[in-house]
Amino acid sequence: MNTAGRQLLGGLCGVEEDVLARALPSWGHRDAKVPAEEGGVPAAVWRIGGTVAGPVAFGCRLCTARRTGTVVRVVRYSPLWSRVCVRHGRWLLDADADQPYEYLDVRCLPEVAAAQRRWVGVARRVVRAGAQPERVFALAHAVVTRWWEQALHWEREKVWPRRLHQVAGGDAGGDLEWWRIVGRGAVVFPEVVAVADALLDPAMGELVWVDSGAGQPRALPVDGLFCRRLGERVGREWLGPLVAADHGGPLIAWMGSVIRLRRGAGGPPGYDNDPWWLRREYQPVTMAGQLRVLGKEKKAPGSGTMWRTVVPAEQRMRIGSAEEQLLQLRGVQSGPTAEVARQLLQGLGHSAGLVEAAWKRTAVAAVNGGVPLEEVARWADMSPGTLRRMLTAGGQEEDG
Repeated sequence: MNTAGRQLLGGLCGVEEDVLARALPSWGHRDAKVPAEEGGVPAAVWRIGGTVAGPVAFGCRLCTARRTGTVVRVVRYSPLWSRVCVRHGRWLLDADADQPYEYLDVRCLPEVAAAQRRWVGVARRVVRAGAQPERVFALAHAVVTRWWEQALHWEREKVWPRRLHQVAGGDAGGDLEWWRIVGRGAVVFPEVVAVADALLDPAMGELVWVDSGAGQPRALPVDGLFCRRLGERVGREWLGPLVAADHGGPLIAWMGSVIRLRRGAGGPPGYDNDPWWLRREYQPVTMAGQLRVLGKEKKAPGSGTMWRTVVPAEQRMRIGSAEEQLLQLRGVQSGPTAEVARQLLQGLGHSAGLVEAAWKRTAVAAVNGGVPLEEVARWADMSPGTLRRMLTAGGQEEDG
């Protein structure tokens, strides 16, 4: 709204403008499409609140009741770094996603509230460095969200599965896909703040420069100092080589910007030499977007689609190969009966072996990913005891 528009709305509401300015984040927002203020005529343009003031989240009902005496649903513009109600130990969820929960209980995860307090200090450092807190946080969030998607295949990752089960009320295995979407923000939040703090540290930028050859260009090493130190700063000493091997994400883009700036090869000011510029393709999908996709893909709980989230791409390809070979056996052979039978039996034997190996690998990956053994046994249509013996025997054979 223009000035006259704000005055008119204040008069209609019977609320002073300074109060509305505190209540409405977009109150003072200026838009080029608002007509010029001619003759004091009120004017306004419609905008989606989230694009002006940030994401919309639920408010804490207990805090609302304490202040107003009324228990009602509340929504507010709230960035991810302010989602913890410290008083009541709640992580407040996005309000634009079609799901039944307003919050997740994080009282048993003190590191989540501690990260929110830590972010206040990090944001001050961002401002002193001449950057914008929302951009630094967005980049760190994109980096850690990419890790989150890869972490299903990290056998040494124990922290995130534990947190996820806790925010899910003790067990996320009943619907792991759904809980990984809804619980992602709370579970990875401490690491997001830690990564933001690390990327802001000039000493970390110096490590990137050293890894790049310090003026004598070379390929970034897999055992580079920067990635190794970054893993340590997020409490995962083993993470460095995994991070260094990921050449197509927001972290490597940040490293490239740092190196170009140090070499003075960044050209005129722009996105390519701005460390905090986040490409659109690196921006994480929102909870609402993920749930919409899940709703389209998921036929029913326990239908068997969940295995794709816990099986590495290489193993999914093996399963697909087995399926393809089985389909090719539908009468495509020709020749003498004995030869056709021999080829058919050979193909069936090979495909059966691939399928058996694939489902065993799938079961192992699912268990390692945090899915309860009982749930995996139900997918495999066998008792938990039988599945445990088969997996144990398979592990012994591989060790031997």
